[in-house]
This record gives sequence, C-alpha cells and structure tokens, in this order.
Amino acid sequence: MPTRIDASGERIAFTFDGETVEARPGDSVAAALIAAGFDATRRSAISGMARGPYCMMGVCFDCLVAIDGEPNRQACMVEVRDGLVVTTQNGAVEALS
Repeated sequence: MPTRIDASGERIAFTFDGETVEARPGDSVAAALIAAGFDATRRSAISGMARGPYCMMGVCFDCLVAIDGEPNRQACMVEVRDGLVVTTQNGAVEALS
C-alpha cells in the first residue's frame, strides 16, 4: 500500500479530552488519534473497559466518540477539521428521537 506524503506540511489542530492533537489534512479522527498515541476512544457500557479503533472502515463501532457534543460518532469515518472538540464516549448513549 503506498504511503501518502503530505508535502505541504500543513497541520490541523483539534482537541481530544482537552489535549491538543495535530493531524494532517485528510486524516480521519481515528487515524489522527492513533498517530498521536491515543489507543482508546470509548468505554464499554457493560464492563467499562477501554475500547479503541479496530477496523478503521466503519464496521465495528469500537471508535465511537463525541464530536462537538454529538455522541455516537465513528472516529474512523469523520475527517479532521481545525478546531474539532472530540471527547471519549463513556458507556452507551441513547439516540435522540
């Protein structure tokens, strides 16, 4: 698989649980978090165990986070934007009707 080289050196900044994270344009939130050394994005509703990105293609839902206050977002399916506020999702969050 070819490696994408970001020749521009441009960086995007967002926060994860209050910490600033830098990413490359085009990265998913999950990819940026992994590159920054974060391995958990949510806590299981049943056991409370930490869970993190696994499939990186939107199938497993292990990378759920809250983005800009909206829970149940798949970090692997959301492209980073400057200023995003991403937080760990703790347990199950019911969908609003």
